[in-house]
Amino acid sequence: MDEKQNAWHPGEIVPVSGIYACDCGRGHHWSTDVKGHRFPPMPGDCTGESWSLRTQAHPEVPT
Repeated sequence: MDEKQNAWHPGEIVPVSGIYACDCGRGHHWSTDVKGHRFPPMPGDCTGESWSLRTQAHPEVPT
């Protein structure tokens, strides 16, 4: 995952599986996304433009 990027737009490739939140600031839209899939469009009533990771589904374990 690109450590500098912290927001992704609908249609971009999901970098890590996890729970993502929209950036509208109301904290009401969440999306569970799988690494390698594409981010979904924003919900119709959402004014946000991007998704940001809130909880990583499978944190990488150091080997």
